[in-house]
Amino acid sequence: MVFSKLFPDRFRLLWYFVATFLTLSFIVRLILLIWSFSNTESSFFVLGNTFVIGFLFDLGTVSFFALPYALYLLIFPQKWYGSFVDKVITYFAYSLGLIIFLFSFFAEFTFWEEFQRRFNFIAVDYLIYTYEVVNNIHESYPIPLLVGAILLLLAGLLFLTIKKEVFKATFNGNSTFKQKILPVLIFGIITVIFALFVENKDAEFSENRYNNELAKSGIYSFFAAFRNNELSYTEFYNSIDASEAFDQVNSKFTSEGDLLKNTSDHSIFRTVNTGDTLQKKTPNVIFICIESLSADFLGSFGNEHKLTPNLDSLSNESLFFTNLFATGTRTVRGMEAITLSIPPTPGRSIVKRENNGSLFTIGEIFKQMGYQRNFFYGGDGYFDNMNTFFGGNGFDIVDRGRGFLLDANVKTQRTNIEDEEVTFENAWGVADVDIYNKVIKEADKAHANGQPFFDFVMTTSNHRPYTYPEGTVEIPSGSNRHGAVQYTDFAIGEFLDKARLKPWFENTVFVIMADHCASSAGKQELDIKNYHIPALIYNSGLPSEKISKMSSQIDMFPTLFSLLHWKYDSNLFGRDILSMQPSEERAFIGNYRKLGLLKGDQLMVLGDQKKSNFYRWDKATNELITQEADSNYLQETISYYQVADYLFSNGGLKLKTLGLDN
Repeated sequence: MVFSKLFPDRFRLLWYFVATFLTLSFIVRLILLIWSFSNTESSFFVLGNTFVIGFLFDLGTVSFFALPYALYLLIFPQKWYGSFVDKVITYFAYSLGLIIFLFSFFAEFTFWEEFQRRFNFIAVDYLIYTYEVVNNIHESYPIPLLVGAILLLLAGLLFLTIKKEVFKATFNGNSTFKQKILPVLIFGIITVIFALFVENKDAEFSENRYNNELAKSGIYSFFAAFRNNELSYTEFYNSIDASEAFDQVNSKFTSEGDLLKNTSDHSIFRTVNTGDTLQKKTPNVIFICIESLSADFLGSFGNEHKLTPNLDSLSNESLFFTNLFATGTRTVRGMEAITLSIPPTPGRSIVKRENNGSLFTIGEIFKQMGYQRNFFYGGDGYFDNMNTFFGGNGFDIVDRGRGFLLDANVKTQRTNIEDEEVTFENAWGVADVDIYNKVIKEADKAHANGQPFFDFVMTTSNHRPYTYPEGTVEIPSGSNRHGAVQYTDFAIGEFLDKARLKPWFENTVFVIMADHCASSAGKQELDIKNYHIPALIYNSGLPSEKISKMSSQIDMFPTLFSLLHWKYDSNLFGRDILSMQPSEERAFIGNYRKLGLLKGDQLMVLGDQKKSNFYRWDKATNELITQEADSNYLQETISYYQVADYLFSNGGLKLKTLGLDN
């Protein structure tokens, strides 16, 4: 038989191991396909390619596991076949490999439920923050049942292996060195090919994102993300002459009357004059960044489940931005967009990168105006590098603070949320009501000292496991996302009720905006609807108004600064939404690889293979319809993203570079 020639008896277990992985991978892929079938391209050719490409990636993945054992089988002396040492190594390696496979397959289902993707750099990040993730898994899923299922499957696979006498054949095999070299070469060649010449994105053969994700292998995707979670813009994306890119971006600012300060450099640093400085106001500002609040959760956008009565009421008493889009799909992307007012850069967020301190942020503008700056987070702010980023950019930190120290380079203060201040806590942090109570307590102190304050508050309750204090809302704690949204809204209402009783309330503006949507996955390159988030400015002293201009997360604080009539030096990309002309409306949306510029119903997407795609967005169906490229639109898109990446990569966002370092 061909099998016996390729894999002699000594390699029987290795072949069985490979076959088991390929079979289980096929089953996982089939289940994920059935789970997401309505979103996939279901033609015979596309589905066939999904499974063929998936099989090849599975084969490449298992080869990385098979090669070490194949080398062991090659060099282990024949006279010791079946010895105690041989059996211990073989049983241990086989069992460990099966446990890794089974655990990863179970983990893939939970990851797919949350992100509708195979493992990516998010999974890599989660591996780093084990405290939050392990507790989140414990609170979200029946761990004893899952562990029991893994152990039961492991026992079943071991039983079948023994019953088929696979171990016996392996230990009793009499294979010559010549017979053993062939399977080693096969797995060696496959491993080298996948290590050196195959990239995870090579599985992306279709215009349908779900088919592309299904074609990938979860374990291979994980290690690919671990190896490559940062992308060089100039190496991977379409670019133009840097001076030309800066000229195009700066022309947008100068047309509004901004005055460039470094006209000879690659810079966007300028003076922004937003009107009569005699009308300048310096109220306290509390910004609430709400975890995962998609626009379509609000009744104001047509939701009929009555989840957000407080936010819906606020939308009628505020400047309510109805056509605003998040820049990304994760909290750190939202923080990047809000604080730096910058289009997303490829790879991981600037919040998580090295050398991200002493940057020009909105905090620097508040500093120019004499504000105390605070970052509030209900969990441990070491998660996602938040404390290092905010602390390194001048914000005092208020978080749970359970022993995780600030970076040595961070010179700001840190205040703990103490146990006696906590009424409820889950894996991600204290309940929203508790963090808001801490905000009020710190606001009282600042007011007593006559100190204007800017508070950046990051909530956590609208996050799996969706747990919160029982009895606060109709939907029981831990039920589903709708319950978490309902509690999130309840907590905001209670916070504002308490704030209205404070002497500082009348002189405080509240800005409320989501960090990203609850789910941003879609079957297309960028699912526009899943970037639509609510945003409002409350208690500004201006008449309430619904503002339908298309805008971006990066525009919220430049808009606020304009409302306050501030003249300030700026390195921000964002613009005043209220003064935008129809031709100037736009939004930046992206993920860690795709970068998009949305204007009206047109979307240009830059890809990481120096590719670009131009679409018309059908708002009714949320479909992207391919259209012929527009060179001017493409150049504008490239300019924004190239300049953003250039500034960070070359120190152009640094206070020292801008002459502001103190």
